[in-house]
Amino acid sequence: MIHLAILPMKTSITTSILALAAVLLPPAAQASTAFETTEALQGIAFKVTSPNTPTANAVTITPAGLEIDNSPIAVETTGIVTGAEVGDINADGSPEIYVHAVEPGEDRRAVLIAFSANRKKSLSQIYLPPLEDDAANAKGYRGRDEFAVVEGIIARRFPIYPEDATRTEPTGKMRQIQYRLVPGEAGWVLKVDRVVEF
Repeated sequence: MIHLAILPMKTSITTSILALAAVLLPPAAQASTAFETTEALQGIAFKVTSPNTPTANAVTITPAGLEIDNSPIAVETTGIVTGAEVGDINADGSPEIYVHAVEPGEDRRAVLIAFSANRKKSLSQIYLPPLEDDAANAKGYRGRDEFAVVEGIIARRFPIYPEDATRTEPTGKMRQIQYRLVPGEAGWVLKVDRVVEF
């Protein structure tokens, strides 16, 4: 029997302090806090860069070591990039890259941009269904969430707020959603595996 517990969130050692500060800085200061890191696993490297512009931001992922296609992939994002992690959460011998971003604003909603190295040949994007489409798990959600690669899953943790929108303080409880990586119709999907509240 596999016992699952509340898992501590891990902070990537590659998280850019400057990039994290970009979420807190005024727009005039945000444009200069570019993000860049290179993460590697199982012989595949991923260079992740972002200008972290306050509007129309983008992330570029440049792989190295893939057998067929190592072309850079650029993706638009509404968030400021704060970190990146590699993992192989489906244990298929081909790594994934998970890029973390935070939307500017009071709610500081987390954004996840992810790609999988398909049999170490090329990259395909990993789809995370919007939390708003999951009524049960979105109940009480008002942002301030964070993602982390933790022991074969992607963990998403956030404070739970009252249903009454006029109440601005969280309830004191947290919700952790654990996702597993599964094949989808046209690629990979992060599917809810377990939910813990504490």
